[in-house]
Amino acid sequence: MARVVSVQEISKHNIPEDLWTVVDGTVYDLTEFAPEHPGGAGIIIRYAGRDASTAYNEIHAPSLIKNSLHSSKIIGTLDPSSITEEWAKPPPTVSTSFSPDSKPPLDTLINTHDFVSAARQTITPKTWAFYSSAATDLNTKARNNSAYSDIGLRPRILVDVKDVDTSTAMLGQKMSVPIFCAPAAMAKMVHPDGEKGIARGCRKLGIPQCVSTNASFPITEIFEAVGEPGTYGTFDGDGKMPFFFQLYVDKQREKSAKLLREVEALGVKAIFVTVDAPVPGKREADERVKADESLSTPMSGAKAKNDAKGGALGRIMGSYIDASLSWADIPWLRKCTSLPIVLKGVQTTMDAKKAAEYGIEGIVLSNHGGRSLDTAPAPILLLLELQKNCPEIFDKMEVYVDGGVMRGTDIFKALCLGAKSVGIGRGFLFALNYGQEGVAKFVDILKDELETTMRMMGVTDLSQVHPGMLNTGAVDHLIPGWDEHPYAKWRPKAKI
Repeated sequence: MARVVSVQEISKHNIPEDLWTVVDGTVYDLTEFAPEHPGGAGIIIRYAGRDASTAYNEIHAPSLIKNSLHSSKIIGTLDPSSITEEWAKPPPTVSTSFSPDSKPPLDTLINTHDFVSAARQTITPKTWAFYSSAATDLNTKARNNSAYSDIGLRPRILVDVKDVDTSTAMLGQKMSVPIFCAPAAMAKMVHPDGEKGIARGCRKLGIPQCVSTNASFPITEIFEAVGEPGTYGTFDGDGKMPFFFQLYVDKQREKSAKLLREVEALGVKAIFVTVDAPVPGKREADERVKADESLSTPMSGAKAKNDAKGGALGRIMGSYIDASLSWADIPWLRKCTSLPIVLKGVQTTMDAKKAAEYGIEGIVLSNHGGRSLDTAPAPILLLLELQKNCPEIFDKMEVYVDGGVMRGTDIFKALCLGAKSVGIGRGFLFALNYGQEGVAKFVDILKDELETTMRMMGVTDLSQVHPGMLNTGAVDHLIPGWDEHPYAKWRPKAKI
């Protein structure tokens, strides 16, 4: 039987040489662990003899401390009857948000931009810097969105559009609307439920979620969050929602192989391999704000550590990613998993063709939300590039886009140019600012806008969309051919 420990006894162990703390009702002896803590001993010493549950759960998955510490370090359970008002007070701290009381009520948000505005004002400066930042001068981030507005719609009239159907499928998985939650790291930074809250919102609306290698929780816990009986959108069946898994290939390849075996056994439906970030991009806004060095991710094992360059989480927590990954590794990936493989981050005709030659099941036209290489092409323009140079690609594999999608019209335009569905990353993180209810409303807003667009365009289901519904004249001159420049034929001399 577990020992019951009073607040009075816990309070006595409040120095670095004798340090107890409470996490989720369990009393731990962290005397030996504190100096080895990846985030530094300071944060642990701050909660010596106190309850650290809130601070711990803002950063870590609940299972982390249980799995990391030897059972001998568990003193017992907290006696709740001994808690005093003074002991329950958190240590003095600075405000961690811009203006947390100014968050507008969820029912006042009417478009995706409203979620961005609310997040800008109410999440912590570091969380905003991490989520909103992009590479160097932010040209690609801006272009991802603005390119959609350069493409016009050609509405048709006098069509019976009383009933419209936005449902579709990707990789054989049903979805109520052609949106999937793209992989985004460390969602717990914006809300304690993290990826679990996203999963619950996605399940309610009937769309898939792609879980990041750098998720705040182990993927088993995210699965468990939607494991209770229920429905997946309005679809009949067992109520299970489809999950995909995003993989950053680890320099220690066996770690990635083990992770792939685990997620396949768990029931993941496909593997999305990120290929547009062999190294992290330079995200200056994120570099300027120091990272919390207690931050870590359970599946990748990455830990935050500021350095002389700054505190960009993508860089300081991405050192495990293998920059040597190449086309020659596709057979290795096939040996590691029998699941469909999707390459996330294709940005040219040449690589789309090569993916088809390797038998890849799908590609995501993406520039990492503008976070990798500034002035890389916008995904909607990449769809035009593929339609111009290799239209047969769309019959050989499924093609998706992510980056810049803010409106139902954006989704419609991508579908007209051959995309099977669109991924959204930042938007789901900003919606999570309101928990799973925010996620559900975010998707519902886009679904409603897509339905309105379909009706205005004379379309009743997504099998009717095609490129002729768009006017791309304003951007056609921007679409390149193959890998040769149209007139510059210069080549550097070989190295001697």
